[in-house]
This record gives sequence, structure tokens and C-alpha cells, in this order.
Amino acid sequence: QVQLVESGGGLVQAGDSLRLSCAASGRAFSIYTMGWFRQAPGKEREFVARVIWTGEGTYYADSVKGRFTISRDNAKNTAYLQMNSLKPEDTAVYYCAAAAYSGGTYDFQYGYWGQGTQVTVSS
Repeated sequence: QVQLVESGGGLVQAGDSLRLSCAASGRAFSIYTMGWFRQAPGKEREFVARVIWTGEGTYYADSVKGRFTISRDNAKNTAYLQMNSLKPEDTAVYYCAAAAYSGGTYDFQYGYWGQGTQVTVSS
């Protein structure tokens, strides 16, 4: 089993930055892909970004490309999501997810999930 704990959410103004963290524990060595998803009120959960645990590849949703950066620190078993130039439409609960293989943009590809952290961007 893998446990994931997100942190770093909060209330910010449009244009501000936030960095989310996702700490993995348990069988963290089995993680191959770490992803971030988000769910806004009344909307379905959507893919944001993902990184291969070895750092070989990152992929972003078009809506965040150029503003968000996903990264990982293997020594700390932690993934990060640096969010810059935040917009009100970025407001959502952000979830990190882990897969033991090459995960993509679909939530069913990830077997482990954190509890989520709220990000609210005011205009």
C-alpha cells in the first residue's frame, strides 16, 4: 500500500503562486507515476499534470501548461506542483495520485489517492 498526503493549499489572489506537496509513504518504492488532478464544485475530476517518478517525463493539461510545473524529490518521496499565475478558474480541490506503472491522464489509471487540498483563487 502507498499513502499520499497533500499539503500547501490555501486562499490566494489571482496572479499569485502556490506550491502543493504530496508526500508518499508505505510502499513508495513501487511508485512509477505521480499525478495531480483537481475537482471544482459541480464538475468532474480532471487531470492536471503527471511526472514519471524517475523524472523522465512530464505532461500537462492544456489549461495549466506554461503556468504549472510538476516535479519530484525521490529522496523525500515527495512530488510537487508549483502553480504560478493562478486564475479563479483554478479553484478546486487538488488531489495527488500514484500509479505503479506509466499512468496517463485518466483517474482510473491511478491506484492510490491523497485526501485532497483546497486551492481557492479570488479575483
